[in-house]
Amino acid sequence: MNTGVKITAFAAALAATFGTAYGVGKGVGPVEEPRQAEHGDHAQAAPKEQGGEGHGDGQGDGHGGGTAGTANAPAAGGLQVSEGGYTLALETPTPPVGRSVLKFSVKDTAGRKVTAFTTEHGKELHFIVASRDLTVFRHLHPEKAPDGTWTVDADLPAAGGYKAFADFKPAVKGAKGITLGADLSVPGAYAPRPMPPVAPTADVDGYQVRLGGTLDPGKAGELRLTVTKAGRPVTDLEPYLGAYGHLVALREGDLAYLHVHPNEGGPGPDVSFTATAPSSGTYRLFLDFQHEGKVRTAAFTVRAGSGAGVSAGVPGEESSHDAGAHSHG
Repeated sequence: MNTGVKITAFAAALAATFGTAYGVGKGVGPVEEPRQAEHGDHAQAAPKEQGGEGHGDGQGDGHGGGTAGTANAPAAGGLQVSEGGYTLALETPTPPVGRSVLKFSVKDTAGRKVTAFTTEHGKELHFIVASRDLTVFRHLHPEKAPDGTWTVDADLPAAGGYKAFADFKPAVKGAKGITLGADLSVPGAYAPRPMPPVAPTADVDGYQVRLGGTLDPGKAGELRLTVTKAGRPVTDLEPYLGAYGHLVALREGDLAYLHVHPNEGGPGPDVSFTATAPSSGTYRLFLDFQHEGKVRTAAFTVRAGSGAGVSAGVPGEESSHDAGAHSHG
């Protein structure tokens, strides 16, 4: 039976939010109890007719080359290093090429490291690192020391600019979810890679994920993702952080951030999301799914406003979950 899920939307700056999202699965019921609030219960609700929850404080950078979306939408997540009285402080802003240890903290207005967070989807804080050219993507799970310092192993395969995102909800009464973004710089000769081409499917570790549907600026459309292996539908996707699939979307240029979580449905092979693009332009979608005990990431290039629908492609991509940073409890 297909069941719907909702999303957490970090709406685009000076543009409309991506909108509502839902997961569609077959067979068993929800992994966790359906809930009306999504990941982090992020602040600044989007217009009710879109059904989504936005993120941000109404400020942020626009997206160059894009067109304005629905008025009165909140700002996109991850565009600011400080928001709502919290700041993402990177202690290792210039890591070397390859595997290294990243350290950071979240500080309050007094400069003190925050130590208390609300657990959301099995973690107190979700940490993502992506290259500025959107060809490298890491969804990491750091460990917190008693003093509020977070530490995680990461593999950054090439020199250049990266952006780190901390997605969390402070353990304070009435607090809303926040996503902060800060720049990382990996020293060395930088050779940016082009955006992976649009293609109908993405291949990862012997799995094929097909993306279909439409993504239009200012208009809700359905994105359908179907997971197969050796030509056969995968009907036994496994729960990962309380869901059968997680989606992160990053907008080309400013890397505006959207995190999508299905709350019920599964266990495959189909997952679908209803999304509204905040502007025309190019987006990268990163779908995490777990099967046979391992988390895999399928990455998609999506063009909104082209009138040609959407599709995906990942040749040569460095999208992954860092095995050294993951727990599958």
